[in-house]
Amino acid sequence: MLNYIFIIISAAVLIAVIRLLKGPTPADRIVSLDTVTTIISSLLVVLALFFKNHIYLDISFVFAALSFTGVIVIARYLEGRG
Repeated sequence: MLNYIFIIISAAVLIAVIRLLKGPTPADRIVSLDTVTTIISSLLVVLALFFKNHIYLDISFVFAALSFTGVIVIARYLEGRG
């Protein structure tokens, strides 16, 4: 079961990374970066449920908070530049 979840999540990350690389505008790239970090956070939640280990949830919360902050910083930088 976990193998299927990894395959689906890997495909979703691959699609988002392709959009990150080919995005025609910086806004598209920011959205795809946020999508990648959200997918990775959801993977950590799935791992927490599968292994019944709460440390993955803690890591997921910290990762989500840091990625949200990073995306906001990048968006503000691009907003001031453009």
